[in-house]
Amino acid sequence: MNITQRTLSAVLLLAGLAWHVPATAQSEASAASSAASAPAAAAPAAAASAPTPPGMGTQYSEKGADTCLDYHEAESDTATFTTALVFKTRHAHRRDARAPFGPGGLQCEACHGPGARHSAKGSKKTATINSFKPSSFLSVAERNQPCLECHQSGLRTGWHAGAHDRSALACSDCHQLHVEQDPALAKNSSQPEVCYRCHKQQRADFQKTSTHPVRFGLMGCSDCHNAHGSTNTGLLVKPTVNQTCYSCHADKRGPVLWEHAPVAEDCTLCHSSHGSVRSALLNKTPPLLCQQCHSQAGHPSVPRTAAGLPGGGAGGSIFLVAGSCTNCHSQVHGSNHPAGAKLMR
Repeated sequence: MNITQRTLSAVLLLAGLAWHVPATAQSEASAASSAASAPAAAAPAAAASAPTPPGMGTQYSEKGADTCLDYHEAESDTATFTTALVFKTRHAHRRDARAPFGPGGLQCEACHGPGARHSAKGSKKTATINSFKPSSFLSVAERNQPCLECHQSGLRTGWHAGAHDRSALACSDCHQLHVEQDPALAKNSSQPEVCYRCHKQQRADFQKTSTHPVRFGLMGCSDCHNAHGSTNTGLLVKPTVNQTCYSCHADKRGPVLWEHAPVAEDCTLCHSSHGSVRSALLNKTPPLLCQQCHSQAGHPSVPRTAAGLPGGGAGGSIFLVAGSCTNCHSQVHGSNHPAGAKLMR
C-alpha cells in the first residue's frame, strides 16, 4: 500500500468517528427527553384511573333529578321503597317555592348536596354524597343540616335543647322521605312503632291492662310529647305535666272549692302516664297509694289482724275491698260540694 492509499484510509476513519459521536449524543438526548415526558403523559391517565377519595363536591349536576333517577331507580328500589315515591310527598310539589322541587329548587341536590362529583364516572360507590344513612361518612350534625335549614320554625325551634339532639339522633333515624306517608307523622297508626325502636319500656307500658289508648290507634306519642325538642320535662308539648293532661282531662282542671293537693301539683304523683297494671293508671293500689300521704292511725282502712285482710277467716274489712279509700272519698280530684271537705260524695 502506498502513502496515498494510507492517507485516504486515515481520513475516512476519522470522518466515521466524527459522525458517530453526534449521532450517539443525539440518540441519548432523545431517549432522555422521552423518559422525562413519559411521567407527564402518564399522570392524567393514572389520575383518571385512581379511585375517587371520599368527600362532598361543590359542583351541581347538569340535569338535576334526571341524573339521579337514571341511576337510582333500579338500584335502590325494594318491595317497600321506591326512589320515585318522593314525587308523592310535599318535597316534590312543583308550585311550592319552599319545596326542593319547587320553582328554582335544586331538586334532589337540595337535600343530598352537590352531585356532580357523585355522578362522575367511577365514583358511584364512593362516599361523595349525603346519603342520610347511619353508615354515612358525614357526622350527624352534617346529615341534619339540610333538614334544619328549612324546618326551623314551629315545633322544631327547640331541637338543640332537646334530648334527641343531645343523643346524636339524626332526622333520618325517625323520618322517611321517599315514601308516600312518613311513618313518624302518622301518629294514630305507625308513629308509636317508630318511637318504640328506642323507647322499649314505653312499649311494654302501653301493653298493660290500664293504659292510654295508643295501641288502639286513638292517640299518638306526639299528642303529649314534642320529639323535636322542648325545654319542658319529658319533651312535653305543654309547660307542665298537668297542663298536658288537662288537654284531654279538662274536667280535672278545676278550680274546685275543696282541692286535693297532689292533683294541683302533679298528676304523676298518683298516676303512671303510659300504663299500669292497676285501674285508672294508678302507681299503687289503694289504700297503700293514699297512705303515702295520709296517716292510717285509727282509721278503718287499717287491718287489725291477719284475719282482717281480704281472703282471711274474718272476711276482711269492707273498707279494704273494691275501691278501698275511694269507697267513701270518691271525689279524689276535688269537690265543689259545701260539705266536701273530706272529698266525699
